[in-house]
Amino acid sequence: MIKKTGKFLANIFKGIYNVIDKVIVVPISRLVYRINKIVKKNAGRFDGILNKPHSLIIFSLVVALFIFLLVDSKAINLVETESEIITDQPVTVIYNEEKYVVEGVPDTVDIILMGRKSDLYLAKQLGEHKVVLDLSDYKTGEYTVKLKYNHSVESVTYKLDPSTVTVKISEKVSSVKTLTYDLLNQDKLDSKLNVSEVELNESEVYVKGSSETLEKVATVKALIDVSTLELTESGTYDIDSIPMVAYDESGKVVDNVEIVPYTASATIKVDSYYVDLPVKVVPNGSLATGYAIKSATSSVATVRVYGDQNTINKYTYIAAEIDVDGLDSDKEYNVTLTKPSGVRYMSEGTTTVNVTVDSESTIEISGISIETKNLGSAYVASTVNVEDTSCTVIVKGVSSVIESIKSSSIYAYVDLSGYGPGTYEVPVKVEGQDLTATYTSKVKTIQIKIANKN
Repeated sequence: MIKKTGKFLANIFKGIYNVIDKVIVVPISRLVYRINKIVKKNAGRFDGILNKPHSLIIFSLVVALFIFLLVDSKAINLVETESEIITDQPVTVIYNEEKYVVEGVPDTVDIILMGRKSDLYLAKQLGEHKVVLDLSDYKTGEYTVKLKYNHSVESVTYKLDPSTVTVKISEKVSSVKTLTYDLLNQDKLDSKLNVSEVELNESEVYVKGSSETLEKVATVKALIDVSTLELTESGTYDIDSIPMVAYDESGKVVDNVEIVPYTASATIKVDSYYVDLPVKVVPNGSLATGYAIKSATSSVATVRVYGDQNTINKYTYIAAEIDVDGLDSDKEYNVTLTKPSGVRYMSEGTTTVNVTVDSESTIEISGISIETKNLGSAYVASTVNVEDTSCTVIVKGVSSVIESIKSSSIYAYVDLSGYGPGTYEVPVKVEGQDLTATYTSKVKTIQIKIANKN
C-alpha cells in the first residue's frame, strides 16, 4: 500500500515538472537565445551610434522628455498621495441675522485634505480653513445646501463631512420673559458663608427666535456660579456678565434662541448667620424587656450651626442618634452628629454619649388633648365621638424620669396628610420632650370627620 502511494505522488510531481518545463522554461530559454543572437549580430552597429558625439545627449533628452510627459499626464505618480483630516472646524453661516433664524446647521465639520505630502503641509499652514454656509439669498423655508471651503493650494483636493446640510429658515420673532436665577456650586462657598439675598438688575429679558422655538421657552434663568466669585467674607457684592439660559417646562435647555441683553448683572448679599443648638440624644430601638434609660448625657452640650437664617431657625436641636435595641446595661457610644438639611457648617461633628439603664416603670397621664396635624388648608376636621378629643398616655421609663414628666410636655395627634372629605379611622400618635421615655396612647385609633370649609 505504501509503495503504491509513493509511486502515485512521484507521478504527480513528474507531471507538474513536465508542464512547467514545456510552458515556461523552454519558451523563455528560446527567447533569451534569440535576443542574445541579435545583440551579437548588431553589436558593431550599436557601438558606432553610441560613439558619435551627440548621440548620448539626444538619447538622454528623448528619455527625459518621455518621462516628463508621463509624470505631467499623471500616468506615473512619483510621490504617493496622502490625506489629512482637520477635525471640528467651525461653520460660518452668512444670513440676515436681524430677520431670520436658521436651524439645522452643525456647529463643526471635518475637512479631509488629499494630495502630496508637501502640498498638504502648505495647505494646513496657509489660510484659515474657513467653512462657509452662504444663505444670504435664501428666504424662509427648508433647503439642502452645500458647504464651501476655501484653501489656497490648488493641487490639494478636499472633502467635507458633512458636505451638505438641510436647514430650516424661519422669521425671527421676540417675546418678553421674566428673569429668575439659580445659584450654582454653593457647596464650594466657604461653609460659614451663605448667599442670603440676590437682587437681579434686570427683571425681564427679550427672547428672540422662531415662533415654534419660543413656544417651548418656559423660563429664563441667570446662572450665578458662586465658585467663580471672590466671596471671602460677609458683605454686599455687585456682579455682572452673568450668563443666561432658556429652559422648557421639563427643565431642558432650549437651543437656538437669542436672549437680549446677552448677560445679566446682580447684587448679592453674603452673610454668616449662625445659631447655637443643644445636642439631644435620640434613642432608636427598644431596650431589653424590663429596662429603661435612666440617663443619656452627651459630651457636647451645644453645637454652633451656620446656614440660611430661615432654614436653620426651624431647628431646635441637633440629634445624636444611638441604637439601644436590646440594651440591658450601661454603655458608651461614639456618635456622629446628624447635620440637618440646609445646615452648611457645624462646629462639632461627633460626640460621646454615656447611657445608664435601670428597671422600667410605668405611669399613666390622662387628659392629653388630641390635635390634628397636616390637614389641608381647604378642610376642617372634627371628632365623631366627643370622648375622642383627648386620651390617656402610657409613659414607660425609669421612675426618676417619668415621675417628673408633665402633661404639657406630651403631644398627642392624628396625622391627616393626604386625607380629603369623609369619615376615617385614624391612628393616634404620641411624642414627648424627654426621649429617654416611651409614650403610647391607650386609645389606638379615633374617628375623624373631614369636611370642606364653608
